[in-house]
Amino acid sequence: MRQPVTRRLQAALATLALAAAAGGIVLTAPEASAAVGSATGYATQNGGTTGGAGGQTVRATTGTAIHAALCGRAAAGTPIVIEVEGTINHGNTSKVSGSSCNTADGVIELKQISNVTIVGVGGGAVFDQIGIHIRESSNIIIQNVTVKNVKKSGSPTSNGGDAIGMESGVRNVWVDHTTLEASGGESEGYDGLFDMKADTRYVTLSYSILRNSGRGGLVGSSESDVSNGFVTYHHNLYENIDSRAPLLRGGVGHMFNNHYVRINSSGINSRAGARAKVENNYFEDSKDVLGTFYTDAAGYWQADGNTLDNVTWSSPGEDNNPAGPAMESTTTVSIPYAYSADAAGCVPDVVSRTAGAGKGLKVSDGNCTVQPPTEPTPGPTDPTPGPTDPTPGPTDPTPPGGTNLSIGAGSDGSSKASGTSFGHLRDGDLTTYWSPAGSTGHASIKWGSATAVSSVVIREAAGSAGTIGAWRLRDADAGTVLASGDGAGAISFPRTTLRKITFEIVGSTGSPRIAEFETYAD
Repeated sequence: MRQPVTRRLQAALATLALAAAAGGIVLTAPEASAAVGSATGYATQNGGTTGGAGGQTVRATTGTAIHAALCGRAAAGTPIVIEVEGTINHGNTSKVSGSSCNTADGVIELKQISNVTIVGVGGGAVFDQIGIHIRESSNIIIQNVTVKNVKKSGSPTSNGGDAIGMESGVRNVWVDHTTLEASGGESEGYDGLFDMKADTRYVTLSYSILRNSGRGGLVGSSESDVSNGFVTYHHNLYENIDSRAPLLRGGVGHMFNNHYVRINSSGINSRAGARAKVENNYFEDSKDVLGTFYTDAAGYWQADGNTLDNVTWSSPGEDNNPAGPAMESTTTVSIPYAYSADAAGCVPDVVSRTAGAGKGLKVSDGNCTVQPPTEPTPGPTDPTPGPTDPTPGPTDPTPPGGTNLSIGAGSDGSSKASGTSFGHLRDGDLTTYWSPAGSTGHASIKWGSATAVSSVVIREAAGSAGTIGAWRLRDADAGTVLASGDGAGAISFPRTTLRKITFEIVGSTGSPRIAEFETYAD
């Protein structure tokens, strides 16, 4: 049975009150989101990126308080804006437990959650030797923060040495007006500043500074990790970076209006079938700013309108294919979103006045003019004492018309609990069920040929109604999110033709038990 609203509210407030007692957290009423402006680039696709807009706003001054804010929500998908002020470090960042979070010591962990904004406010937010790890999550905004000196070796270590790292089915992340910096390369214990791997898509990095690092960032951790992509980089400063500015393995990257200064070994490294659209950037005092490097697995690029200022090029070789000095395109890349690119000549000036934390979130108008940020979209105007109860799906869903397409189909998923079966998802028997090995997991229905589906019904087994919290429904072929929400029940979405559809349980209040995963065409 679903928890009453009052009990869920009391549990959420109790978690936050505990953190407040330990210091570092302040509850505020729902108000205009502290994040300013709207996502740009590929983060606008696949349903868009809004972060915690419309949710409760919480002020945090410690890493533990950030975790407590995540854990104090009603569910893993309940929107929240976390305003951060002060220095976040190992000494004030501890694991916090709860049904709406999955955190860890020594790293800001955004894992198996959605609809979250982290924004620096007041005197600024500095994550000192603490990385931000985004895993199995979606609809995340990180804005106006500095992350520095995150190490993968030495002491202390955090997040595998990445300032911001994303992996494992991450979707729709906007990182904006941040400063990401190291103090050396791998030999000094550092890794990447902005890394994406293991099926991460629809990401934008804008108006940010990446500097003093051996590695700027990658998309794909190996030549076989090519399910990532659709990443936009615009109005960023890459300064004193040895390589990976960025490194693309597969997928599509769009780089425009970035200022590259002192790229020491190689810059945009498109390989393993990746395609990069590189336009109106300013490359200065750098080497091999575009091409395929350190591999014979070719990548491709479309280069337009760039300025080269004291750029040198190495000679082509078996594992080295620089794009210069001619910078001729080897492919064409179609961009699905609207954007306005500044002329390359004004990029150094525009980026110097807009990029990085603490710059007032200023942006370019696309005509080389810097302007204040747009006003935030207001959230609820009537304050409430805490998170509102998410709207549940029907507790006794009425199936859509037509035939349940799951009957006779195949099924699979993540590790299952002892005594359960994937076949129970599609046997038409409400007394049998599939259950994941833990409190989260995913299950899929699949067909041998393309099948049109427009609705799903998730039926929980007797005695477990209300256990499933936040969820995502994915087109497993394309990796896109068809729908997301809280609670089991009927789910409708635009008619989609696919071979496999996946229901992901992101949060739960116990052991989820799905008796039937029904699919319908009408």
